[in-house]
Amino acid sequence: MKTALITGILGQDGAYLARQLLDAGYRVVGGMRRASSLNDWRLRELGIADRVELMAFDLLEQSNVTNTIRTLTPDEIYNLAAQSFVGVSFEQPVLTGMVDGMAVTYLLEAVRMHAPDCRFYQASTSEMFGRVQAVPQTETTPFYPRSPYGVAKLYGHWITVNYREAYGIHASSGILFNHESPLRGREFVTRKITSGLAEVQAGEREKISLGNLEAERDWGFAGDYVDAMYRMVQADVPDDFVVATGETHKVRDFVDATVAALGIDIEWRGQGLEEVGVDRATGRVIVDINRTFYRPAEVDKLLGNPAKAADRLGWTPTLKFETLVEEMVRADVDRVKKGLIG
Repeated sequence: MKTALITGILGQDGAYLARQLLDAGYRVVGGMRRASSLNDWRLRELGIADRVELMAFDLLEQSNVTNTIRTLTPDEIYNLAAQSFVGVSFEQPVLTGMVDGMAVTYLLEAVRMHAPDCRFYQASTSEMFGRVQAVPQTETTPFYPRSPYGVAKLYGHWITVNYREAYGIHASSGILFNHESPLRGREFVTRKITSGLAEVQAGEREKISLGNLEAERDWGFAGDYVDAMYRMVQADVPDDFVVATGETHKVRDFVDATVAALGIDIEWRGQGLEEVGVDRATGRVIVDINRTFYRPAEVDKLLGNPAKAADRLGWTPTLKFETLVEEMVRADVDRVKKGLIG
């Protein structure tokens, strides 16, 4: 039985990946920050909470990282832990740099010293492209990050490449574009839209407030994307791969798909920060724009080309944009009816 260590196992990707590895016969160990309460709702929702081994693991404590790798000697490590909120990274740039950048070096150095045969996966991000230099973005597109999050992730990406080339470690980076699911946190704009509008429809809130409706993203399904991670780690030759759908949609499109799934008919009025989405049936504003949700440096358009992953890994996305939104809406409507907040 192979042992896989997943950092950030309590997050969306960690939960889906844990399920896939368990189904493949792995022993799955999940690293998590020590906290007063266990936020394992995603593992419970997938029905795997009692099948994973959770352990206190702090990426910023180098001795803890080293001792864990030396004792566990995992066959595979999936580093999914991160300060993953782009907006927060402007407020906490130093913490973001440590968790998303330097901590990757702690892990790789521990692997080099104590588990050199371990296969390593680093969760990179499309935010490294930032002010995009080409459309669509591929593995060779120059990076131009526009946030402390993107900058920190870029360090984590390149240090992974460096350890692969300098020490022969089987280390791969997945340059993942935006990926969503019913397990996404409510602080992310996609779940903010689906959960918030489900609550609006149920009469539990008046409206939702959003930032830049014109921002374009390549949105896929998280369950598909963790399969790409697994394929990278199993590949004979480690490498870096863009994981994306090859389609782009605006935040406005995500709102439109959500209200369509809910059966709400809205129209857009105004322009820029004065723009609002109005429920035609009631005349009520249910979506408005708030300046505070704009980023200091905006990333306008992300669109990935996953051709290399298709060719080398045999990976292609399975869930279309509209179906993804419908599944998220369905889950949030059910949560609202049950009085649950995911």
